[in-house]
Amino acid sequence: MTRRSFLRAALARRDPGFRLVDVTSAAGLNFRHNSGAFGAKYLPETMGPGCAFIDYDQDGWLDIVFANGCDWDGHKRQSSTLRLYRNNRNGTFTDVTATVGLDVEMYAMGVAVGDYDNDGYPDLFVTAVGQNRLFRNTGKGRFTDVTRAAGLIGRTAFSTSAMWLDYDRDGLLDLFVCNYVQWSAAHDVFCSLDGKNKSYCTPEAYRGSTCWLFRNRGGGRFEDVTASSGIFDSSSKSLGVTLVDYDRNGWPGLVVANDTQPNKVYRNLRNGKFEEVGVRAGLAFSDDGKARAGMGIDAGDFENSGYPGVAITNFDNEMMALYRARPDGVFSDAAGRTGVGAASRSSLGFGCLFFDADLDGWLDLAAVNGHIDETVRSLGGRARYAQAPHLFLNSGRGVFDDVARQVGTEFAAPKVARGLACGDFDNDGDVDLLLTENQGPARLYRNDVAAGRHSLRVLLQGTKSNRDAIGAVVRVFTPEGGQMRTVKSGSSYLSQSELAVTFGLGSRESANRVVVEWPSGVVAEFKNVRRGAYRLVEGGPLESFRPR
Repeated sequence: MTRRSFLRAALARRDPGFRLVDVTSAAGLNFRHNSGAFGAKYLPETMGPGCAFIDYDQDGWLDIVFANGCDWDGHKRQSSTLRLYRNNRNGTFTDVTATVGLDVEMYAMGVAVGDYDNDGYPDLFVTAVGQNRLFRNTGKGRFTDVTRAAGLIGRTAFSTSAMWLDYDRDGLLDLFVCNYVQWSAAHDVFCSLDGKNKSYCTPEAYRGSTCWLFRNRGGGRFEDVTASSGIFDSSSKSLGVTLVDYDRNGWPGLVVANDTQPNKVYRNLRNGKFEEVGVRAGLAFSDDGKARAGMGIDAGDFENSGYPGVAITNFDNEMMALYRARPDGVFSDAAGRTGVGAASRSSLGFGCLFFDADLDGWLDLAAVNGHIDETVRSLGGRARYAQAPHLFLNSGRGVFDDVARQVGTEFAAPKVARGLACGDFDNDGDVDLLLTENQGPARLYRNDVAAGRHSLRVLLQGTKSNRDAIGAVVRVFTPEGGQMRTVKSGSSYLSQSELAVTFGLGSRESANRVVVEWPSGVVAEFKNVRRGAYRLVEGGPLESFRPR
């Protein structure tokens, strides 16, 4: 037995140290996605929906928002809207969609949370097939549609993931939007597996579409800088985006997951422009030089090297990609060597994210899966429509083991999953998971970590930097080494996780040092920080955080 196979066997035998408990029903989450499918097999029906954690009322407790589709024109059967659930602070949620003004019907795909006007209340951008929408949080328990006032009206597309970032470091959040392909119901392509019956098309049937970048001009207005910034690329078929500081100089760059097209890496040139360096960075193709079907994406320092790696979910028979970062700035796919590749080969992945599930100080990797067409079962082979998720536990020795079945039978059950987000909804110090299913229910999994494992959580608030501190890097040091987290919007697939960052301390009661690198360039350092939750205002002290 090789050393690696021995480690995998040992990991499979040991207790993962946490459980994921399905609390969806107990929490009062009764959301069910409507794809609008009526038999025509329109391409967008296969893709949504996304989800997000958002503390919309700023009471210190995470609320939940879901994107939702709707019925197609001429085939109306039901009304379906966005959904927002307020956290009741006791493990349950209340549907407040109508109360807050989000009972809006649109063919929504994804959600991105960010305080674009720096007023202290998180706003919501919703991508869609058609017109995307920007909802401003008034701070008075209501959202207002400001799409037109913000200068974002009039552009329609098949938009997917979106993220907020301050690419020019002026303290205002800018907006990046992924677009998939040039599709409309009027120009739907007939695809068939048997030459007779219509099936869902692959993206090769449609032309690509450029992503968009909107610069925040202040005063609630945005300017389209897609072309002038170097982002324009009509060959892309983009589904996911994550923030990566490619040059490691404090200026945020982007990695975009493309479906059947090369992934893109946009290096920030620090002058309002970007350079696409995907091939140079090693992230454009698989190791054998092929463009894969990139769906979801996340970045995280899973090796505790000080540099973020990148995970990308792909189609079945393509394996999930797990790119490790080298000191020279080039990435190499370690999926095959770590166990992630073999375990994910038969999966069709969508949402994915790094999080320290067991609070041992090493980032683990979750991915949810599901095929795009239920007729896949009639084609033979191993592919199934509903598929089990993955939860890759990081050994800290370069090996990941899929412990999904060990941490919860409900979690491990096959699903037609799409969106995935994480956040500590019950404020107990560990990170919980939220996922969505296509034409199915949402699921909330409470993470119950074994006693004696501790965390250090930090929620940042910018002053000179953007208020959400998106782009900030937090490093925590213990005798075991250093950990790094980046505050970021977007990532995963159509979804967004909480903005607070969580570090596992294992059995330790404190960290030797906490270092915060703000987007403004300011660096703050704190010594001998005990476990627990903290809030840090830029320029101020590290203060214990107590939710209201």
